[in-house]
Amino acid sequence: MIEVKDIFKNFGEKNILNGIDLKIPEGKITALIGSNGAGKSTLLSIISRLLKQDKGVVMVNEQNIENYKNKILAQKLSILKQFNNIGIRITVKELVSFGRFPYSENKLTKEDHKKIEEAIHFLDLENIADSYLEELSGGQKQRAYLAMVVAQDTEYILLDEPLNNLDMKHSVQMMKILRKLTDELGKTIIIVLHDINFASGYADYIVALKNGKISYFDETNNIIDEKILSEIFEIPFCISITNNKKLCNYYNIY
Repeated sequence: MIEVKDIFKNFGEKNILNGIDLKIPEGKITALIGSNGAGKSTLLSIISRLLKQDKGVVMVNEQNIENYKNKILAQKLSILKQFNNIGIRITVKELVSFGRFPYSENKLTKEDHKKIEEAIHFLDLENIADSYLEELSGGQKQRAYLAMVVAQDTEYILLDEPLNNLDMKHSVQMMKILRKLTDELGKTIIIVLHDINFASGYADYIVALKNGKISYFDETNNIIDEKILSEIFEIPFCISITNNKKLCNYYNIY
């Protein structure tokens, strides 16, 4: 389990997170939502130990995250940031193989190669496995980076706005893959999302942040509520039901 206890974070004089307490449900997709500046990405970075909090503690499997060696932590928790750039000319398969670094470093074993092939198959990348990243579309690149995370084979997967710069088709494809990771492989996923309808359609739980605090944390169906969403985003919402899912309209509400 990932547990966040009394987390505070300031950047200069600006308070970003103010006393965050949170237990992440295991084997589920938990979406972090809220307006820009609410603290979503900062919280995700602190949970992954990419950013140091000013106060508080993050526990992973009942152990302080600060006490993990880098290699051991990378076997338990993986993160895909919003912007990814390797900076070298590599193929999809080579990128995916980076996910095995915490286990075998530069000496890939038979088990590592198996995990790499499984990740490539899981993300349906076989036909472009030998293609260079620079040759791929945005959606293909994002799938390749996610395959790297899948190959890392961690219990916890953290994703910071993975739908950024993806068109509608590839966004749906990405969310279906994440749903499959949870439903079939039992992964615990924490994802920062801007589109409330993707959170409504695919997340099991929603954490709603506002002004550096958790305003609401509950099952998705309970958070997708006109009054709650209007309070969080400070705009009117109208919610309808389509295919047993709640659909949020906030474009033409007066």
